[in-house]
Amino acid sequence: MKAIRFDEHGGPEVLKLQDITLPSPGPGEALVRHTAIGINFIDIYFRKGVYKTRLPSGLGSEAAGVVEAVGPDVTLVRPGDRVAYAMGPLGAYAGAALRPAAGLVKIPQPLSDDTAAALMLKGMTAEYLLFRTYSVKPGQTILVFAAAGGVGLLLCQWAKALGVRVIGVVGSDAKVAIARSNGCAEVVVMQPGVNIPERVKALTDGRGVPVVYDSIGKDTFQISLDCLAPRGLLASFGNSSGPITGVDLGQLSKGSYYVTRPGLATYTGTRPELEASAAAVFKAATEGTLKISINQRYPLSEAATAHRDLEGRKTTGASLLIP
Repeated sequence: MKAIRFDEHGGPEVLKLQDITLPSPGPGEALVRHTAIGINFIDIYFRKGVYKTRLPSGLGSEAAGVVEAVGPDVTLVRPGDRVAYAMGPLGAYAGAALRPAAGLVKIPQPLSDDTAAALMLKGMTAEYLLFRTYSVKPGQTILVFAAAGGVGLLLCQWAKALGVRVIGVVGSDAKVAIARSNGCAEVVVMQPGVNIPERVKALTDGRGVPVVYDSIGKDTFQISLDCLAPRGLLASFGNSSGPITGVDLGQLSKGSYYVTRPGLATYTGTRPELEASAAAVFKAATEGTLKISINQRYPLSEAATAHRDLEGRKTTGASLLIP
């Protein structure tokens, strides 16, 4: 079986296509033959060493496919089931993987494998951010950075369906129309000379927003704080520009702000939480509230190219590897 592995941290060039052999599933495990593999920015963090893993290592934590075999005492899934997963052990960049059966969810019949693979991690991230990290309310105005990215598009779509006014921030003029067509009422382009807090305050009658969803990290931390209304919440859920370090908590006192660094693993840490989050995402997708845009597909062998495109902000929507 072919799989992407890396022996050292670094740039996309460290990703190598290798032949591997998988053992039979052990207790609590299932063997999943992949049909589509999700690509996410967290994969880049692991490749670079921002998030640590033992080397050599596989990569990737989201995929869809078919269960080929199960280990002893596994009852949640059985051979032939179409399933998807997000998070858990690295190794999704492969033709197949052994996965904890407790981390697998069955794909509802109306959804394709490609949709499920592109939707699981990003969709469940949008779910916990909008409903649990900060429970948005109809009539509110919120700010979403990287609004034309994989998570951003789903956040904006879902928020609009909930009756929320979305201000989206994008990285180029070319992404403005994409953000607007996916739920943004207003779009700000992050470029030299643009004062994002001033624009946000102007769009909110000087108040600012009750919540900012920021996946960019270091480059936008202060900007995000400056966009908040008093007692507002900054949900910093990504590090695409680098990790946030050296924070002076005193700067939060300006508006009695709250800051959180949420992660999907803790919001889907139990089987009931995982099932509830996945069910909400699949329901929203089936009903048409969420429309996943798979705008890039790469052969598994071109994982390095996929990473270069994602890091270079050349992608929109979701990207998949096809084994």
